[in-house]
Amino acid sequence: MMERVLYLTGCDYERLKLLLDNLNRVPQNRREDLCRLEDDLATCQIVTPEKIPANVVSLNSAVRYLNLDSNKEREVTLVFPSTANSVMGRISVAVPLGAAILGRAVGDIIDLKCFDGTITIRIEKVIHQPETVGKAI
Repeated sequence: MMERVLYLTGCDYERLKLLLDNLNRVPQNRREDLCRLEDDLATCQIVTPEKIPANVVSLNSAVRYLNLDSNKEREVTLVFPSTANSVMGRISVAVPLGAAILGRAVGDIIDLKCFDGTITIRIEKVIHQPETVGKAI
Protein backbone atom coordinates (compact mmCIF):
# COMPACT_ATOMS: atom_id res chain seq x y z
CA MET A 1 0.00 0.00 0.00
CA MET A 2 1.33 3.39 -0.97
CA GLU A 3 2.13 5.91 1.77
CA ARG A 4 -0.40 8.68 1.93
CA VAL A 5 -0.37 12.13 3.38
CA LEU A 6 -3.44 12.67 5.50
CA TYR A 7 -4.59 16.28 5.34
CA LEU A 8 -6.81 17.41 8.20
CA THR A 9 -8.15 20.72 9.32
CA GLY A 10 -7.25 21.69 12.88
CA CYS A 11 -10.87 21.24 13.95
CA ASP A 12 -11.14 17.76 12.42
CA TYR A 13 -7.81 16.77 13.96
CA GLU A 14 -9.00 17.74 17.45
CA ARG A 15 -12.34 15.99 16.98
CA LEU A 16 -10.70 12.78 15.70
CA LYS A 17 -8.17 12.80 18.53
CA LEU A 18 -10.99 13.14 21.08
CA LEU A 19 -12.96 10.37 19.36
CA LEU A 20 -9.98 7.99 19.46
CA ASP A 21 -9.22 8.87 23.08
CA ASN A 22 -12.81 8.01 24.00
CA LEU A 23 -12.87 4.79 21.96
CA ASN A 24 -9.55 3.64 23.41
CA ARG A 25 -10.92 3.79 26.95
CA VAL A 26 -12.69 0.50 26.21
CA PRO A 27 -10.11 -2.28 25.58
CA GLN A 28 -12.28 -4.21 23.09
CA ASN A 29 -12.32 -1.11 20.86
CA ARG A 30 -8.61 -1.62 19.98
CA ARG A 31 -9.03 -2.60 16.36
CA GLU A 32 -6.46 -2.52 13.57
CA ASP A 33 -8.33 0.19 11.66
CA LEU A 34 -8.41 2.43 14.73
CA CYS A 35 -4.70 1.83 15.28
CA ARG A 36 -4.08 2.91 11.69
CA LEU A 37 -6.20 6.00 12.23
CA GLU A 38 -4.14 6.78 15.34
CA ASP A 39 -0.94 6.42 13.30
CA ASP A 40 -2.41 8.69 10.63
CA LEU A 41 -3.14 11.37 13.22
CA ALA A 42 0.44 11.18 14.45
CA THR A 43 1.78 11.90 10.96
CA CYS A 44 -0.98 14.02 9.40
CA GLN A 45 -0.54 17.48 8.00
CA ILE A 46 -2.80 20.01 9.66
CA VAL A 47 -3.83 22.57 7.08
CA THR A 48 -6.43 25.23 6.56
CA PRO A 49 -9.57 23.93 4.82
CA GLU A 50 -8.69 25.55 1.50
CA LYS A 51 -5.36 23.65 1.41
CA ILE A 52 -6.97 20.19 1.32
CA PRO A 53 -6.72 18.91 -2.29
CA ALA A 54 -10.14 18.64 -3.96
CA ASN A 55 -9.57 14.98 -4.94
CA VAL A 56 -8.91 13.85 -1.34
CA VAL A 57 -11.51 12.26 0.94
CA SER A 58 -11.99 14.39 4.04
CA LEU A 59 -14.54 14.24 6.81
CA ASN A 60 -18.06 14.90 5.56
CA SER A 61 -17.00 14.16 1.97
CA ALA A 62 -19.35 12.28 -0.33
CA VAL A 63 -17.38 9.63 -2.20
CA ARG A 64 -18.01 7.07 -4.91
CA TYR A 65 -15.88 3.93 -4.80
CA LEU A 66 -15.76 0.78 -6.88
CA ASN A 67 -15.52 -2.66 -5.33
CA LEU A 68 -13.00 -4.23 -7.72
CA ASP A 69 -14.02 -7.75 -6.64
CA SER A 70 -17.73 -7.40 -7.41
CA ASN A 71 -17.48 -4.50 -9.90
CA LYS A 72 -20.19 -2.65 -7.92
CA GLU A 73 -20.06 1.06 -7.19
CA ARG A 74 -21.28 2.65 -3.99
CA GLU A 75 -21.61 6.20 -2.79
CA VAL A 76 -21.01 7.02 0.87
CA THR A 77 -20.50 10.09 3.02
CA LEU A 78 -17.71 9.90 5.61
CA VAL A 79 -18.96 11.13 8.99
CA PHE A 80 -18.33 10.97 12.73
CA PRO A 81 -19.99 8.06 14.56
CA SER A 82 -22.72 10.26 16.04
CA THR A 83 -24.21 10.91 12.58
CA ALA A 84 -23.50 7.55 10.94
CA ASN A 85 -26.40 5.75 9.27
CA SER A 86 -25.48 2.90 6.93
CA VAL A 87 -28.94 2.83 5.33
CA MET A 88 -28.44 6.46 4.25
CA GLY A 89 -24.84 5.77 3.19
CA ARG A 90 -23.37 7.78 6.08
CA ILE A 91 -20.29 5.76 7.06
CA SER A 92 -18.46 6.36 10.33
CA VAL A 93 -14.77 7.21 10.30
CA ALA A 94 -14.50 4.70 13.18
CA VAL A 95 -15.39 1.63 11.07
CA PRO A 96 -12.90 -0.14 8.77
CA LEU A 97 -14.23 1.37 5.53
CA GLY A 98 -14.34 4.89 6.94
CA ALA A 99 -10.87 4.70 8.45
CA ALA A 100 -9.49 3.27 5.21
CA ILE A 101 -10.83 5.97 2.89
CA LEU A 102 -10.02 9.00 5.05
CA GLY A 103 -7.22 10.92 3.36
CA ARG A 104 -7.32 8.82 0.20
CA ALA A 105 -7.37 10.39 -3.25
CA VAL A 106 -9.25 9.60 -6.44
CA GLY A 107 -7.61 6.59 -8.09
CA ASP A 108 -6.25 5.11 -4.84
CA ILE A 109 -6.71 1.36 -4.49
CA ILE A 110 -7.31 0.03 -0.98
CA ASP A 111 -7.31 -3.53 0.35
CA LEU A 112 -9.96 -3.57 3.05
CA LYS A 113 -10.31 -6.30 5.65
CA CYS A 114 -13.91 -7.40 6.10
CA PHE A 115 -15.73 -9.94 8.23
CA ASP A 116 -15.36 -12.61 5.56
CA GLY A 117 -11.95 -11.75 4.10
CA THR A 118 -10.57 -8.86 2.11
CA ILE A 119 -12.05 -6.72 -0.63
CA THR A 120 -10.27 -4.29 -2.90
CA ILE A 121 -11.81 -0.92 -3.61
CA ARG A 122 -10.80 2.07 -5.72
CA ILE A 123 -11.81 5.66 -5.01
CA GLU A 124 -13.61 6.76 -8.17
CA LYS A 125 -14.76 10.27 -7.34
CA VAL A 126 -15.01 12.77 -4.52
CA ILE A 127 -18.54 13.96 -5.25
CA HIS A 128 -18.61 16.61 -2.55
CA GLN A 129 -15.89 17.86 -0.25
CA PRO A 130 -16.89 20.53 2.27
CA GLU A 131 -13.50 22.23 2.11
CA THR A 132 -13.79 22.98 -1.63
CA VAL A 133 -17.03 24.90 -1.12
CA GLY A 134 -15.98 26.67 2.07
CA LYS A 135 -18.20 24.57 4.32
CA ALA A 136 -15.68 22.73 6.48
CA ILE A 137 -17.01 22.22 9.98
